[in-house]
Order: sequence, then C-alpha cells, then structure tokens
Amino acid sequence: MKILVINPGSTSTKIAVYNDEECIFKQGLSHSVEELAPYKAVIDQHEFRKDLIINVLKGAGIELKFDAIVARGGLLKPIPGGTYRVNDKMIEDVRTSEHHHASDLGCIIAREIAKDIDGCDAFIADPVVVDELNDYARVCGSPLIKRMSIWHPLNQRAIARRYAKEHDLMLLHTGDLIDFVSEANLDAAARHYLEGDWFVSSGNHEFSQYVGEAKEDEAYKQQSYQKVQEAYPNDLTFCSR
Repeated sequence: MKILVINPGSTSTKIAVYNDEECIFKQGLSHSVEELAPYKAVIDQHEFRKDLIINVLKGAGIELKFDAIVARGGLLKPIPGGTYRVNDKMIEDVRTSEHHHASDLGCIIAREIAKDIDGCDAFIADPVVVDELNDYARVCGSPLIKRMSIWHPLNQRAIARRYAKEHDLMLLHTGDLIDFVSEANLDAAARHYLEGDWFVSSGNHEFSQYVGEAKEDEAYKQQSYQKVQEAYPNDLTFCSR
C-alpha cells in the first residue's frame, strides 16, 4: 500500500511517502512570513500548500498514485480516538470552528489531492480533539469552566506502539489511569487497554470509592477489586501496589 502522509504546522508542512511501513521519501517544507502574508486566515492557505506538496513530489520523481492519504487532524468537533475517513461534515467542522490552527488544513489538502487519484481515500488519525473524558473528568476548580480535551494523542500513542513493536515489548501503564471507581471510568479504561498489548501496574486511585480518596490498605481495595479487575487486561494480584 502506497501512502502519502501530510502534517501541516504553523510555518511548515511535513510530508512523507510510505510503501506499507517503509518510508521511501520525506521532506519538510518551510513557509516564510512573506509567503503566508497574503492569506487572511490559516484555512485560506490550503491551495498554496497543496500545490507546493504536489510540485515537491513531482520534482522528486514520485508518481501521484496513492492508495491512501493520511493527514494530521485539526480542530473539528470532539471525537473518540481512531482513524477517520475525510467527509463533507469533517471539512465543514474545520472551516466553521470557533478556533483555527494549521492542522485544520490536513483533511482539506488530503481530500483535494485524493479526489484526483483513482481508488484513493483521504483519512485523519487521532486528531488533537480526541475526547474520551467522562463528565466527572471535566470538573475543574470553577463551576463556570469545563475541562476541554485538546492534546497530542497521535504522536503519544503512535510512538508508544511503535517502540513496543520494534523492541518486542509490552506497553506498561504504571497506574492511576482512573481517579475513582465508576462504571464510566471502568468502561473508558477497558476501551483504552484494547489498543495494543498492555501490562498494568495499578495504583491506589484504581480502587478509590470517591474523588480524592486514595487509601492504601488491602481491605479497602478489596471492596472494588473484582469490578476493577474485569476492566483491566492482566491479573492485578500480581502487580498491584
């Protein structure tokens, strides 16, 4: 499978071409202040950056025939982690978002290039708006504010999985993935550990009955032990602290 990867940043666009998992070409394209000055909004840069990508690929002798184009995801509406095919709704989300970032250009450029290639689809993976928080996790110090989930899940998850695969290792989580025992938290933990080959060394918060309560004694832990164990991938009697 031949894949074009596009990572638009504020002042650069990084591209790479893969045959399956082998990188056969990569290049960083810098954009000067003068080059970007004519564009009133970052979203208006998509044609400029798309044309630059195509010209660089042609100049490197790379035929514009891809099975898939995968881009960095932008500030669309919050979604769970995963890989998503670019569609009209996604494009509308990034164009009408309250805030804008260069990562918004990824899905637009990927789709524009893919539409002219037979059998090619455009995708994004683990965008910055990955949101798997439950309602309790949104609580912060002020009732007027709810926590937002804006982070870098793509590189954090991808690097961990890649390193573990290359070195024949399991992924280790050192505990306290959840802050207290609830059905929502345990469901989120179970989904999290489905991704990859995990080993968990649980913390005391895994067995807490309430937020902020983190007792260490064995009798307290046993009150919720079986419920927690069902959501976790390995025998917690072996690794619990």
